Amino acid sequence: MRLLLAVAAVAFLAECGAPSNTALDDRRPNFLIFLVDDLGWTDLGCYGSDFYETPNIDGLADDGVRFTHGYAACTVCSPTRAALLTGLYPGRTNVTDWIPGQRRPGAKLKPPEWTMRLEHRYTTLAEALGAAGYRTAHVGKWHLMPRFDPQAMMDFAPERHGFERNVAGNEWGAPGSYFHPYERRDRRVYPLPEGGADGDYLTDRLTDEALKILEEYRDDPFLLYFPYYTVHTPIEAKPEDLARFESRVDAGRRHRNPAYAGMLAALDRSVGRVRGKLDELGIAEDTVIVFTGDNGGLDRQGRDGRMGNPTENAPLRSGKGSAYEGGVRTPTMYYWPGVTPAGAVSDVPVITVDIYPTVLEIAGVSGNAAHNESVDGVSLAGLLRDPASSLDRDTLFWHYPHYHAGGATPYSAIREGGWRLVHFYEDGRAELYHLAADVGEERDLAAAMPDKAAELLGKLDAWRAEVGAQEPLPNPDAE
Repeated sequence: MRLLLAVAAVAFLAECGAPSNTALDDRRPNFLIFLVDDLGWTDLGCYGSDFYETPNIDGLADDGVRFTHGYAACTVCSPTRAALLTGLYPGRTNVTDWIPGQRRPGAKLKPPEWTMRLEHRYTTLAEALGAAGYRTAHVGKWHLMPRFDPQAMMDFAPERHGFERNVAGNEWGAPGSYFHPYERRDRRVYPLPEGGADGDYLTDRLTDEALKILEEYRDDPFLLYFPYYTVHTPIEAKPEDLARFESRVDAGRRHRNPAYAGMLAALDRSVGRVRGKLDELGIAEDTVIVFTGDNGGLDRQGRDGRMGNPTENAPLRSGKGSAYEGGVRTPTMYYWPGVTPAGAVSDVPVITVDIYPTVLEIAGVSGNAAHNESVDGVSLAGLLRDPASSLDRDTLFWHYPHYHAGGATPYSAIREGGWRLVHFYEDGRAELYHLAADVGEERDLAAAMPDKAAELLGKLDAWRAEVGAQEPLPNPDAE
């Protein structure tokens, strides 16, 4: 039986210390979480893009705290989504690959019997806030339910995980097209989304639905979780956006894919529209905003990038589905009105699992650790108040016992301070990088610094044992 979280007995101001002259005095804060699919670390203007234009998202960075070392919990999407909603590492929930993953029948190793759903034994962020009187809504990509079994899909849908409203959340990891009717041949239970007409663009339609929910929820504290399908493939921009960026392509730039630029432009307008609606409704100063990505960008890696690999994550190494920084480092911003200093920048490493305890602390909801066994994230509330401060944590972990077309073979990784170690299961080797001096992970120091490599590998092994991380298995059919 799922445990419900209790509402903290103290008032929100006493719990969070918000300044007395803010609108947060008058009501509990709302929460708006933007999660962007496949967003590369340098894909935004405020993160250094030399081609893509994102003025509204840049404006969010101007208002809040921008983290230069923001991380996704996994190099692919479904594990990060489960991590956001539970505060638990993928190695603990065993949701360790995108659902249903890829099959490599001739590979040296085979994946463990991992979990292809978000299990009900965890209290989600929506359930925790809902129990505290919040209204909750999910708009966009879910990708945390089994496929090809309609009853099982309904059993693990957003509505069964605490969301009062669900728009377009189903088993899909991507649309068939960003243009209406967005069809995929394997659609089973939920449309994506209902209604619409020929020519409608998915990002715009989902934004329309989000604005309707804001209108409906305006008088109550709410959680609006908006996990976009964009900028996942297929790479399709609206014709007017494509034409605008085609005229600006320059082969000398790091970023130069006009269709991808158009998708980012649509994303940026969406963020602007949602923030504009908060202003219109008079609730902008009551609304805490989180913006991040589910994994790294689809890096070109020397390819032309027109279709499948449209962006460039340099100076990071590689991208989505890889074992390196380009697969897990992603733009991350928090805005807590009246609390976060405008335009602040922090180089403290933060990760997806931190969203859960951060939101609950700001909301004044207690008991999060007790209700999800051992929450792996830490609250960033103090860091948001003072971005020059630090966290009582110096170590982050990743676990991916799978193969991926982006280049990953089964691996686990640890980051501690400026160091990052990647352990590969196929041959047992470990690679060691000093990110402070080598952000592109070009110089493996494992052989030159065996003591440091052994130290970090020991900590990684201890963590894997503590969370019960599943290891890949020998494949008797290996070629």
